Amino acid sequence: MKKFFTLLCALSLTTTMLAGCAVDSSTEATSNSQDTDGETIVTESGTADTPEVSETETAEAVDVNVMALKGPTAMGMVQFMSEVDAGTITDNNYQFSITAMTDEVSAALAQGTTDIAAVPANLASILYHNTEGGVQVLALNTLGVLYIVESGDTVQSIADLQGKTIYASGKGGTPEYALNYILTENSIDPATDVTIEWKSEQTECLAALTAQENAIAMLPQPFVTTAQTKSDAIRVALDLTEEWDKLQADSETPSTLVTGVVVARSAFVEEHPDAVSAFLDHYQTSVEFVNSNVTEAAQLVGAYDIVTAEVAEKAIPACNIVFMEGTEMQEKLSGYLSVLLEQNTKSVGGALPGDDFYYSR
Repeated sequence: MKKFFTLLCALSLTTTMLAGCAVDSSTEATSNSQDTDGETIVTESGTADTPEVSETETAEAVDVNVMALKGPTAMGMVQFMSEVDAGTITDNNYQFSITAMTDEVSAALAQGTTDIAAVPANLASILYHNTEGGVQVLALNTLGVLYIVESGDTVQSIADLQGKTIYASGKGGTPEYALNYILTENSIDPATDVTIEWKSEQTECLAALTAQENAIAMLPQPFVTTAQTKSDAIRVALDLTEEWDKLQADSETPSTLVTGVVVARSAFVEEHPDAVSAFLDHYQTSVEFVNSNVTEAAQLVGAYDIVTAEVAEKAIPACNIVFMEGTEMQEKLSGYLSVLLEQNTKSVGGALPGDDFYYSR
């Protein structure tokens, strides 16, 4: 009897478990047999067809080498860099380097030792032509940051520059072409009506500006602020972005002064589209942080030895740090490059870049 009773209990328990499984299976089939419109999907055998669920694949981390020039282009990346260093951003293996030499960035892109770089806007076009389409522009990162400053009070308009000596850095880049365009359109010949002394670095311009009375220089931010911290006599005489906009006001397709862009090697974009998109997301967040949290961002700028935190806090609001991509980027950059092309074909590499120059995600 004991053996019979034990066997009976075992059979009863097994029956109960099977019944429970049948209920769960029936419920799951009913739940999974609804499509998005609530209609039941039935197979030929009359049973509900349960769709297969694929497992989500985790993207493998990619090595992403990034370079930026000292100044606003690097300043916009500081929050991004700090989060990578803190281990907060781990989706890819980001390596950042900051340099003051434009040629170093150009060489790194050409040789493939960097994947993404912040460069002057016209240089991006030149690199595109020199590499036969091997470079694409991802986003605009800096609009106009050029100013005419002086250690005196003689310049009130562009016309006042006639006959003067202007210290400047950036020959062959955005500073030279922007200045020449603004002077020419105001009936001043850059070759004969003014004397432009080109220096290899901004620090040389600062030295000349502070050493002479009534000296005039064209400087970008944050070097304008740096100059003003060295001498109370130095003032901003002209904002070249405003002067550019005045000249473009009546144009059918007004352009804007663009200083810097972010580019990537086309091969890297093609091979790692997800990594490029992730980079842009992080970069956009960083730019928004820098513009919205100036004091905190300035501390990071100082920590990365771009400029001192004191200078950065005063300069960031005047640096025109932006993040623009897609159609807006193409419209503004193509308009700017068109103005440069009319002035000097070499300034953009001989011709305007093709549509494949402009990256869009």
